[in-house]
Amino acid sequence: MSLIRRNRDMFPAFPALFDDFWSRDLFNWNQNNFSSTSTTIPAANIRETEDHFEVEMASPGMDKKDFNIRLDGNTLTISSTKESNQEDKQENYSRREFSYQSFQRTFVLPKDVVDEDNITAQYENGILRLTIPKREEAKQKGPKLIEIH
Repeated sequence: MSLIRRNRDMFPAFPALFDDFWSRDLFNWNQNNFSSTSTTIPAANIRETEDHFEVEMASPGMDKKDFNIRLDGNTLTISSTKESNQEDKQENYSRREFSYQSFQRTFVLPKDVVDEDNITAQYENGILRLTIPKREEAKQKGPKLIEIH
């Protein structure tokens, strides 16, 4: 058996294309944004600032009444269920279509940090946004200079 050396000058794009093809997660389906039932789960962006946490979740096609947001201790659960039933009757035929969408995402927040009474949520243009303020005592304060006596 002999090793073949690729001439990168002759076909510069081929190795990159080949390497890109095999480096994708083609056979690793559990790492994608799919649930165990092969349905997609909305992506979430979570950001922590000095004063609060921000959660953004992309959920196009939903209404704000479709969401259920629950904080139990330091566990935040965002779920949604949407059902649709459409019926079209004409002279010679009848057509019925059903649709059902649901998901649930759970996030664990740092213990004893969240100001539960001031959490706000907005749903606009397919994006659910939560602002979760921190308790005053949990906010990081700037460095304190300690004087030596």
